[in-house]
Amino acid sequence: MDPVGVAAAPDAGPGSAWRSKCPWGAPNTTSISCSLADVMSEQLAKELQLEEENAAFPEVVAVDEGPFITGENVDTSSDLMLAQMLQMEFDREYDAQLRREEKKINGDSKVSISFENYRKVHPYDSDSSEDEVDWQDTRHDPYRADKPTTTPRRGFVGKGKDITTKHDEVVCGRKNTARMENFAPEFQVGDGIGMDLKLSNQVFNALKQHAYSEERRSARLHEKKEHSTAEKAVDPKTRLLLYKMVNAGMLETITGCISTGKESVVFHAYGGNATEDKVIPPECAIKVFKTTLNEFKNRDKYIKDDYRFKDRFSKLNPRKIIRMWAEKEMHNLTRMQNAGIPCPQVVSLKKHVLVMSFIGQDQVPAPKLKDVTLSSEDMKKAYYQILNMMQQLYEECNLVHADLSEYNMLWHDGKVWLIDVSQSVEPTHPHGLEFLFRDCRNVSQFFQKGGVAEALNERELFNAVSGLNITADNEVDFQAEIEALEKMNEDHVQNHGKKLSMFSSDGDPPIYDE
Repeated sequence: MDPVGVAAAPDAGPGSAWRSKCPWGAPNTTSISCSLADVMSEQLAKELQLEEENAAFPEVVAVDEGPFITGENVDTSSDLMLAQMLQMEFDREYDAQLRREEKKINGDSKVSISFENYRKVHPYDSDSSEDEVDWQDTRHDPYRADKPTTTPRRGFVGKGKDITTKHDEVVCGRKNTARMENFAPEFQVGDGIGMDLKLSNQVFNALKQHAYSEERRSARLHEKKEHSTAEKAVDPKTRLLLYKMVNAGMLETITGCISTGKESVVFHAYGGNATEDKVIPPECAIKVFKTTLNEFKNRDKYIKDDYRFKDRFSKLNPRKIIRMWAEKEMHNLTRMQNAGIPCPQVVSLKKHVLVMSFIGQDQVPAPKLKDVTLSSEDMKKAYYQILNMMQQLYEECNLVHADLSEYNMLWHDGKVWLIDVSQSVEPTHPHGLEFLFRDCRNVSQFFQKGGVAEALNERELFNAVSGLNITADNEVDFQAEIEALEKMNEDHVQNHGKKLSMFSSDGDPPIYDE
């Protein structure tokens, strides 16, 4: 008989039923039959080991459901994995203890501390606890109440020494600091909340007004960006005009900016193919008048009283004044060129873009008279040349430069060249003689400082250029006589509709019709 079968057979005696029901009886132990192959199976060994681990760590299995803790994808036979599981459990308990300490220390205080730098956070344990959130999201804001509070009608809270009104300096200061967050994003206000900053009403109102002003200014600049010529740059319309000049063959290429001024930007370009009726120089200067009105706001007196543009000035849009400036410079340069005065040669005019010949060589512009160092002979030669040009400009061209100085005179090929004549007016202009006297003063002071002994003073130079014989002992009387002559000319124009071509010393100048 098989010994295993005998051991597994039940007792056949009469007392077997009583022993099975009696609580004090011996337990009925039964042996599970298994084969040798089942005993040697690895699957069975893993299942037994898993049962032992579940019995040893019931909380870990019940709470954690991460990928490293479930029994489906964890090889618990590895000592490293067991160590990581134990370390995770320790870190979780450590972080919970830190949170309790943090809450205990902070309490209801307006200043809070955090143990965030001391926490044990693992990459695979970042979402293991759903109730754990970042401390920065739950920190106490000292400027915002935890619960909405209403201001009582009486305007104060508390009693006795603890009374606080709605005009309290600390409360209003913190409210003003919090209101700075409503400013425009471009207005940097800093971290005033973190610094517990308290702004007074006066400071807050000043900052608020400044923020609104900056917002409006930035809006204007953004609007003007696409419609105006900026410093060393051109707007899209001007860029299109330059492209058309290059495509038409007038210009070969535009190299870059060579000069900037209050009213214009000058670019250098190489000339293109010459046509039958137009000669294009090898190097050209492109003068682009700025299309903003800021620089021309106070300079309308040079053009509105000029009889050549007076009728057109009052009828045009203010933005078209810039085109009139370019047209005026073209006409003035043409007069000077016909009189033989050294000046840039006009090539073309397109709206507010004026193309002229380049005074210089190999993209290097000629230096201004104030920047060049001349010998005494060259300085003396330049003085007499300028004196001759001023006389030619007044007598032959019937013009006054109105802005003549060492800044608008170039030294090239051993002689002086005049530039920037957009503001030049005729002597019959209501302020023409005043402009001429100012030019004489600038020229006289420059050459007297340069050591030219033969240089005349401003009054003598004015009489030499204009042909007038104003005899005055001082400058005040001299200017008074100039204003009297201008007034007489203006009255005659208003009464008879005629211009005075030139002034004589006896006060009875000849007249010519328009």
